Amino acid sequence: MVKGVYDLVVVGAGPAGLAGAAAAGELGLRVALLDLAEGIGGQFYRQPAPALGAARPGALHHDWDAFVALRGRLAAGRVDHLARHHVWAVERGGDDDWTVRALDGADGGAEADGRPVRIRARAVLLATGAYERQLPFPGWTLPGVVGAGGAQAMLKGGLVLPGKRVVVAGSGPLLLAVASSLGAAGAEVPAVIEASGYLGYARHPRALAANPHKLGEAATHGAALLRHRVALRTRSAVTEVHGVERVEAVTVSRLDAQWRPVPGSGYEIACDALAVGHGLVPGIELATTLGCATRRTPDNTLALALTPGQETSVRGVWAAGEAGGVGGAQLARVEGEVAAFAIAARLGGRPGADRRVRRLLSRRTRLRTFAEAMAATHAPGPGWTGWLTDGTEVCRCEEVTAGRIREAVTEQGARDARTVKLFTRAGMGWCQGRMCGAAVSCLAGDGQPPAQRRPLAVPVTLGALAAQVPGDAEEPGQSQT
Repeated sequence: MVKGVYDLVVVGAGPAGLAGAAAAGELGLRVALLDLAEGIGGQFYRQPAPALGAARPGALHHDWDAFVALRGRLAAGRVDHLARHHVWAVERGGDDDWTVRALDGADGGAEADGRPVRIRARAVLLATGAYERQLPFPGWTLPGVVGAGGAQAMLKGGLVLPGKRVVVAGSGPLLLAVASSLGAAGAEVPAVIEASGYLGYARHPRALAANPHKLGEAATHGAALLRHRVALRTRSAVTEVHGVERVEAVTVSRLDAQWRPVPGSGYEIACDALAVGHGLVPGIELATTLGCATRRTPDNTLALALTPGQETSVRGVWAAGEAGGVGGAQLARVEGEVAAFAIAARLGGRPGADRRVRRLLSRRTRLRTFAEAMAATHAPGPGWTGWLTDGTEVCRCEEVTAGRIREAVTEQGARDARTVKLFTRAGMGWCQGRMCGAAVSCLAGDGQPPAQRRPLAVPVTLGALAAQVPGDAEEPGQSQT
């Protein structure tokens, strides 16, 4: 690793981070690009390990050419890619003086391990992506139930399928992409179960008119579903999973406008796996720990509040991609470049062409408008809690049931997710509420998306913390004594 202080540290090597790092390097800044994975690409451009010998790693990806172009720009710029760096904190030392604390050599497991390092920079760009929102239901802890994005990650990264006959369910356009990929890879996909309805997009004609390519993407996925004989069921949800040692079948129920199951509408579909997800939640833990302001999105998550130049409310910290609101890879790449131009202007890098910046800003506006429309269309309805029995586990880590949470609300007076957490331990496990936070918040009745603000953004071992002796962790390339 290269020693010294950087102009910019970019956290996250997905579409936003790659675009931001590449553009910043081209503008004359010295950039460090940190990511937990060994290779670049993030979740969207996840690739098989070289040992798997994939002949065409881009075959299962949408817009692979854009990634290839970014990879080439990155190699040609002034960017140091620091792989397997698990970032657990960002600290401010003064004006234009930031320290990013990470663990070098992290294995990506449940806890952050590796050798403590610190990387100093004049500015920070957070491109931390998003994670899946899971709404629990009876049987969701059975083996064979995986996240929709998780199923796609298994296929892209490991060339494996979650099962032979896979039902895809939840809400959001990711479901169509997942079903298309699974079908193309040889899985039987009997149905895509969409809790929302696509007619909701008709309420946003300007967003559709400004983004005609989105209709083309939808048509492509629709054709793939027809080709693989995949049924599409809207205004429906998987409300129960059946099986003993693993998934054997699912119950699908019709939903009303509030996502309440319609009595007597349930029917079973035989399958050996279920890929389910109800949208994405911005990964903002590093930013909120710094005190960055947030905004509430149309689908009731928290995203970072950003300036037109992608800067957060904390001067010197920028963000791009899903951290500012889920919008897909195209928007993430545009926002990464917008942030790079703003950072270069602040730090004295080479100025960007005004025409190029104006084009980027115009495209960002169009894509962000569609992203907001998408979030509103697929927002979970409040009636989904009607899927839950009292015995349904909500917090998997601490094995807290829906009945226990309801008891904390009705008998112990809990009125928000934090108080429920104190009474029941829901959200205190390894995932730190990432899996159950949205569900606990809804069951608590506070109606607010859970806020994440902690001194450590990820679980870190005591050994790693203890290794940071007075004088602190070393600069990249130095060894500790």
